[in-house]
Amino acid sequence: MGTTDKTREDNVMRAIILGAVLCLSTSLAFAANSANEITRPGIKASGTFETSAIERAIGKAGEMKDDVYKVSFPRTDLTVSIKGVKIKPGLALGSWVAFKKVGALAVIDGDLVLTEDELAPVFAKLRQDGIEISALHNHLIGESPRVMYLHLAGKGDPAGLATHIKEALDLTATPFGESQTKMGESSEKPVPEETGFDAEQIQKELGHKGTVKGGVLQVSIPRSEQIKMGGTTLPPSMGMATALNFQASGDNHVAATGDFVMTSNEVDRVTKALTENGIAVTALHNHLVHGTPNLFFMHFWVNDSLERVVKGLKAGLDAMKAKA
Repeated sequence: MGTTDKTREDNVMRAIILGAVLCLSTSLAFAANSANEITRPGIKASGTFETSAIERAIGKAGEMKDDVYKVSFPRTDLTVSIKGVKIKPGLALGSWVAFKKVGALAVIDGDLVLTEDELAPVFAKLRQDGIEISALHNHLIGESPRVMYLHLAGKGDPAGLATHIKEALDLTATPFGESQTKMGESSEKPVPEETGFDAEQIQKELGHKGTVKGGVLQVSIPRSEQIKMGGTTLPPSMGMATALNFQASGDNHVAATGDFVMTSNEVDRVTKALTENGIAVTALHNHLVHGTPNLFFMHFWVNDSLERVVKGLKAGLDAMKAKA
């Protein structure tokens, strides 16, 4: 073998040895990172949420649904009225934050109900801690006192995110009160409640089942397509479903509010259907940034007989399903 051939052979062997060393180093590093990920605070090695870490950080237990851990904070401290109708917390005054596991981390989205005085300090605190603000707007019109709705998003360690949310809520008068579930539990069977109106009739005529909490019937209607934010699929329980809420308002009337979750092709049809049926559109906006598809959230208000309220909202739902 000539000198040139031997040199070439030596170089090849060196390259093979170096490649093997690099592969081994990469494998060891990957294994170490994987071990660190599955043992990070807030995540079980099994890959499911260790929800107690979130509960301890945020100071309240939540509920698990659709692989989403949702913690709710009804603003029972607020007395809000619209033209003499006292708004129940479950109708339009419910703050919430939802956590979904993504790898070793979690993504969150949420909606905080804030008074005008609470808005600036909460906004500043969330931004300081790296929580993204995805929307800020009204849901209602003519309410007293005025309330605003701050939508948020983020990604990181679940317990760390929960800590940031807790510190922001501590700047408000939001009551933490008793959890719907005990610490370490995921849910409890709902207790039948009186609503002051025929909740069964509403569900039957809408064609969708709901739940009654705090005297409010809440009907959630998911969309058929997958909704994503930054590549992560967001299930209906993360605020991605049309929400129709009802409460008794006196004189055999029912007040209803909530929001229709629509694509751009549906907005005009639903707006037309609601206004033709005497339902006021109170806001039209986004809740997400970097969402796919691009969705519009339309809030409404109506206070009328049960029959007229249901007829108008059913017309809005039908308009969503109509072909463009």
